[in-house]
Amino acid sequence: MAQTRESDTGPAPRVATRLRHSLSTVEYFTFGFGSMIGVGWLILMDDWLGRGGPLGGALGFLIGGMLLLPIAHTYARLVGQIQDAGAEIAYTEGVFPPMLSFATGWTMVLAYAIVCPFEAVAIGNLMARVFPVLDSHQLWVLAGTPIYLPRLVIGLLLTALVVGINYRGIHPSGVLQNWTTFGLLAAFLLFTVLGFFRGSPANMQPLFSHPGKAGVWMSILLTMQIVPYYMTGFESVAKESEEAKAGFDPRHFGTAIYMALVGGFVFYAVVMIVVPWVYHPWQDIVTGHIGTEVAFERAFGAHWIAQIILVGAFLSLTKVFNGNFVASTRLLYGMGKRNLVHRSLSSVHPDHGTPRTAILLMGVITAVAACLGDAILVPISDVGSLAVGVGWLSACLAYILRMRRAEDRPRFHAVAWLGVLVSLAIVLMKVLPEVPGSFSTYEWLSFALWSTMGLLFWVGRPREKHANVIG
Repeated sequence: MAQTRESDTGPAPRVATRLRHSLSTVEYFTFGFGSMIGVGWLILMDDWLGRGGPLGGALGFLIGGMLLLPIAHTYARLVGQIQDAGAEIAYTEGVFPPMLSFATGWTMVLAYAIVCPFEAVAIGNLMARVFPVLDSHQLWVLAGTPIYLPRLVIGLLLTALVVGINYRGIHPSGVLQNWTTFGLLAAFLLFTVLGFFRGSPANMQPLFSHPGKAGVWMSILLTMQIVPYYMTGFESVAKESEEAKAGFDPRHFGTAIYMALVGGFVFYAVVMIVVPWVYHPWQDIVTGHIGTEVAFERAFGAHWIAQIILVGAFLSLTKVFNGNFVASTRLLYGMGKRNLVHRSLSSVHPDHGTPRTAILLMGVITAVAACLGDAILVPISDVGSLAVGVGWLSACLAYILRMRRAEDRPRFHAVAWLGVLVSLAIVLMKVLPEVPGSFSTYEWLSFALWSTMGLLFWVGRPREKHANVIG
C-alpha cells in the first residue's frame, strides 16, 4: 500500500502507487487482439500481395502465426506466475544482468511505441481516401512523400484523444477497446461473407507473387518477415496484468493470449484470400496501389461496401493505437518503478490510477514521430519486427532460466526452447544481409537512434535503490 507520513506542516499529499484494477478476460482479449490488427490490411494490401500473392500471403500469415504459439504459451506461463506491468523486465529481472534486462525492456517499448505514430499517420491516409481535399496545404516532403497539414492535424487529434482517454483511467480505455474490437469483427464478418459470395477462386491466379518452385517459398518467406510486426500485441496482455479486477483467475491471462493470437493470424489469412477473390486481376492492386476498400467497391460496383470496410478500418485503427499506447506506457511505468529510467515515469495519478507521466511522454513521442508522414508506413514494420523478436527471445530465455532455478534439477522445456528458436529466427531474418528483406541503412539508423536514446536513459538513471514505494 502507499505510505504517507506527517510533516511539520501537516499531512503529506495523497500519492497513488498502484494502478487501478478493473480489467476482465474480455478486456484482456480485446487488448491482445486489438493491439495486433490495425489498418495494414486496408492501406498496405498492395505491399502484402506484392510480397506473397494470394496464397503465398495467406500461408505466410498462417505459418508465421502458428510458429508464434510456443512464444504465446511461454508468455501465458510467465504472466500466470508474475503479474507485473514491466513484463519482459520483470521476467528477466534477477536472471539477466541489469543492463541486459533494461535493454530488453527498452527494445520492447519500441515494438509498441512505433505502432502509435504509424496509426496517427494512417488515420490521415484513411480519411484522405474519403475526402481527397485533405491532400492539400503541403508542409514538407520526406523521402519523396509529401506531408499535408490536414492529414497531420487529424493524426494529432487522434493522438490527443487516445492520450486523454488513457489519462482518465484504464476502465474507459478498456471500454473503448471493447467497442472498437467487436465493431471491427462485425464489419469484417459482413464484408468477407459478401466477398466470398461475390468473387471466384479463379480470380486468385497466380497464387504466388513469384514464379516457379523457388518462388513459392520466396513468396511465403517475404510475407513471414512482416508477420512479427503485424502479430505484435498478443503478449501485450502481460503489460496490463497488474490491472486485473479483484478475483481474476491468472489462468485467464493465457486464455486471452491464445484467443488473441489465433484470432489475429486467421483474420490476416482470410483477408489475404478474400481481396484477390473478389478483384481480378489482383496484380493491378499491386501496380496501382489499390486499397482493400477500393478493390471491393470496384468488384461490387457499389460504394456502400467500401463504406463498411472504411468504418471497420477506422475502428481497427483506433483500437490498435489505444492497445499499443497502453502497452508502451505500462512498460515505461514498469521501468520507472525499478529506477531503470527517471522515477517520474512511475508516477501514478492519485484519482485515475494511471501512469500519468508515461502517458504524457508517449503522447509527445507519438506526435513528433507522426510528423514524418507516410514515409514511415512500410519501413516501420521491419524495425518493429526486430524489436519484438528481441523481446520474445528474452522472455523465452528468462522462463527457461527461472524454471531451472526453481527446480531441484534442470528440465528441458521443449515449448519454451521452440519459442527461443522462433524468436532467434525472427531476429536473424532482419539482421543478416543475405536474407531478402533484411534491414536497410535507414532501418539500421532508426534502430541505432532508439538504442542511443536508451543508453542515455541508462546512464542517467537514478542510482538510489528503492526510492519509490511500489504497490
